[in-house]
Amino acid sequence: MASKRQRRTSEVKAKKKRKTLKLLLFFALIVVCGGFLAFLFKSLSDSILPPSSDEKRERWSVQLYFSDSNERFLVPEKRIIPRPKTLNGQAEELVKALMEGSKLNLVRTLPEGLQLQSVTVDKNGTAHVSFNRKLIDDHPGGTASEMATLYSMANTLALNLQEIKRVKLLIDGKEFTTIKGHVDTREPILPDRDLIKKGSAEG
Repeated sequence: MASKRQRRTSEVKAKKKRKTLKLLLFFALIVVCGGFLAFLFKSLSDSILPPSSDEKRERWSVQLYFSDSNERFLVPEKRIIPRPKTLNGQAEELVKALMEGSKLNLVRTLPEGLQLQSVTVDKNGTAHVSFNRKLIDDHPGGTASEMATLYSMANTLALNLQEIKRVKLLIDGKEFTTIKGHVDTREPILPDRDLIKKGSAEG
C-alpha cells in the first residue's frame, strides 16, 4: 500500500502532466488559428485589397483616330488605356481600343465583332496587324470608308508610338490586295496628319 508521500508525489506528477498537455493543446490551437488567419488574410487581400506595385498595370493617355460623319477626316479621341511593358503589347492595346469604337459618337472605322489575331512591330518600324476575314466580309466598302480604316489605324499607332513608322494590315497573317476593291493594301500605310480634321484637339 502506497504511503502518503508516494500518493502526493503521484498527484504532483499527474498535475504536471495535465498542465503540460494543456499547454501543448493551447500552442497547437494557436498554430492552427494562426494558419487559418493567415490564409483568410491572403484570400481577402487578393480579392479586396489593391494589388502590389508590381501587379499594377500602368495606364497611359492616347489619341485614337475615328472618322467624322462624312468619312472625309479623322477626329482624335482621348482615351486612357493599359500600357504593357513591350512595344508589341502597347500597339495591341491601341488596336483593341480602336476596335471598341468611339465613346463620343464618332464613326467607327473597323467592323464590329472583328477579331484581332496579332500585332508585331519589326525592326524597321512597320506594325503588322492581322485580323480575321470579318475585316473584309463585314466592311461597308467605298473609297472613303476604306481609307478611313487604313489611316485611322496608321495614325493611331504611329502618332502614339514613335517606334512605329507605318502599318501593314493582314488577313489571317497574310497579305491581301484590298478590302473591298477601292484602296490597295499591299503596301504599308504611312500616317497622314493632313487627314486630321482642322480645329480638333490632338493633344
